[in-house]
Amino acid sequence: MKIVVLAGGLSTERDVSLVSGKKIYDALKSKNHDVVLLDVYLGYKGDVSTAFSGNTEPEAFVISEDEPDLEAIRAMREDGGESFFGPGVLELCKAADVVFMALHGDCGENGKIQAAFDLYGIRYTGTGYLSSAFAMDKYVTKLLFEKTGIPTPPYKLLLDKNTDYVPAFPAFVKICSGGSSVGVYRVTNEAEYREALDKAFAYEPKVLVEQAIIGREFSDGVISGEALPVIELAPKVGFYDYKNKYQKDSTVETCPADIPEELSKKIRDYAVAAYKVLGISAYARMDFMVDNSGNVYCLEANTLPGMTPMSLMPQEAAAVGMSFPELCEKIIEVSLKRF
Repeated sequence: MKIVVLAGGLSTERDVSLVSGKKIYDALKSKNHDVVLLDVYLGYKGDVSTAFSGNTEPEAFVISEDEPDLEAIRAMREDGGESFFGPGVLELCKAADVVFMALHGDCGENGKIQAAFDLYGIRYTGTGYLSSAFAMDKYVTKLLFEKTGIPTPPYKLLLDKNTDYVPAFPAFVKICSGGSSVGVYRVTNEAEYREALDKAFAYEPKVLVEQAIIGREFSDGVISGEALPVIELAPKVGFYDYKNKYQKDSTVETCPADIPEELSKKIRDYAVAAYKVLGISAYARMDFMVDNSGNVYCLEANTLPGMTPMSLMPQEAAAVGMSFPELCEKIIEVSLKRF
């Protein structure tokens, strides 16, 4: 197959996306597909007609502890970057049999690119534009969870940082549409809370304040409506933030999780329920907390979960004997059923 692996962009998760994209590129090349790794924002300057026959090896990427400098990325566009799609992107994607979506955050996961691809008749991996938009907005996700009996931590939506509302501590301050724990702050007193509100509202105008659940953290992937084994995440310091997600040896990850089968089944069942209520197709990953009394809380859904060497869904797939290249081909297979 001719496959474009679409990565990069202008999200705060740009670095994560590029590392995911390179790993997916390598996996699909190992399966003898004709693959191009493409930065959706910086674009492609070569000849589209020969793009899939080239043997140019893309550079390797690393995820730093800091968020990417997006202004520096914007400055790299010679045309001024008026369009989100870089030069040649749509032409190359239209020439492919399928686009493997390795984007994370912002336009990659909020449904905008999916909607544009639908209009252009471009086939892509993952779910469609509407379910992408639902899952990207944590407030909308929580509303749907509440309406369908999926437990989620108590929360408050804020539209102004100058609020009289003060939560019980500890709590989390979260931007509504972020990912990879960018724009997420754990607060234990009012001074930290006010500082976190300043930072969060600098990202976007909708912010959630969520009660912190004291207990253990888990995640579970779903492919085509079937749950994978549950994975447990135990950060060595702090919570599962941007650094602990992507810096080696920051978090102990156990898959399958060492928990009773009853608890594992409950998490898997809620993962499938969340997948269905959000209208997700193909695949996704749901994140959970379990408190010290054994109560399960679903935090959010990720419609384009990370595919880096340290990412969770590849570890879950490996637990059922599925190699990373096989997982990539499986994602393409289940995604193409939508078309």
